[in-house]
Amino acid sequence: MPTPFPEEFRRDVIAVARQGGRSRSDIARSFGISESCLTRWLKIADRDVGRGDSKTKGAAGGAADSEQELRELRKRTKQLEQENEILRRATAYFARDTLPK
Repeated sequence: MPTPFPEEFRRDVIAVARQGGRSRSDIARSFGISESCLTRWLKIADRDVGRGDSKTKGAAGGAADSEQELRELRKRTKQLEQENEILRRATAYFARDTLPK
């Protein structure tokens, strides 16, 4: 795994990209990073700053976000159900040892 760029470097690149006037590919090339890396950094910075997806994506982006959230919630629900089943079985196992014979 490559070493991550320092946070100061990321902030500088993002600041230059936000100033406008130059294309993303030009900015990325001048800083020695890929355009996809710059795009990812800008998305992360937008999310951290609170530039919600509603400003940049519109209605179609909101639907995609809802679908992603739904997938994550279903995955989490499945995980919790599995954990409940494990706990239920462990309780039954330990309760078996405490019952009088």
